[in-house]
Amino acid sequence: MPILNKDMTLCISLSARPSNNGTRFHNFLYEALGLNWIYKAFAPTDLAQAIAGVRGLGIRGCAISMPYKEEVIALVDRMDASAAAIDSVNTIVNDAGILTAYNTDYTAIAQLLQRNEVDPASSVLLRGSGGMAKATAAAFRDAGFGEVTIVARSEAAGRALADLYGFTWQPTIEAALAEDPTDVVVNVTPIGMAGGAEAEALSFPQEVIDAASIVFDVVAVPAETPLIRAGRAAGKTVITGAEVMTIQALEQFVLYTGLTPTPEQVAAAEEFMRAQ
Repeated sequence: MPILNKDMTLCISLSARPSNNGTRFHNFLYEALGLNWIYKAFAPTDLAQAIAGVRGLGIRGCAISMPYKEEVIALVDRMDASAAAIDSVNTIVNDAGILTAYNTDYTAIAQLLQRNEVDPASSVLLRGSGGMAKATAAAFRDAGFGEVTIVARSEAAGRALADLYGFTWQPTIEAALAEDPTDVVVNVTPIGMAGGAEAEALSFPQEVIDAASIVFDVVAVPAETPLIRAGRAAGKTVITGAEVMTIQALEQFVLYTGLTPTPEQVAAAEEFMRAQ
């Protein structure tokens, strides 16, 4: 990494629970491509002030994580189609003070569904109703999935998300599975996230995991969440938040820099990101 200097380009991330995943991935690629750039993670105390800082300080790029993916919409100038379609933002690009919002989470989810050959005829139980859940639900809908149940404690948020994509809503997992098990379980909540109150909790009961064929957790830290560990132990196909993180971060890198690393460079950055 180059020594800090006045000409260095800065990119940042904003999250309630920052991790080193993005910093390691982006900074590794900056060094690999010889860029005078640096990436730093922050936990803002005031989102509006943080975004004003992005604009006022000329920060080139800003990743947005939970719980700010919807709140930040009012603070940007333009919404790319990827963000406008789902009213959720995970990336901001600053062009001379004009802030444009994107969503690369959707791209990551869509690619992983295709890569893992998840059958659109499968029944899906998706737990969560925030900004990341919007991107996830949209990717499932656009991939042809019709039998999706949104599980969310908030009836207003859960019903709104379900209605948006033609799915159903239930307040609890037990209510959603009153009659039949589900083929795919997807966690899009902070349950299992390192540093949280429920870091060691399972987002789905063991019997639900045992009955499923695919276990998907969008939580990226740790890479092996309690849900992913339980899925592996039960012999299920697992899709991890670390995989989501790599794909969406690569899309961000391209948006920020205009450069596309080689597959070998991306693989090395991913390995470096996980070796922490």
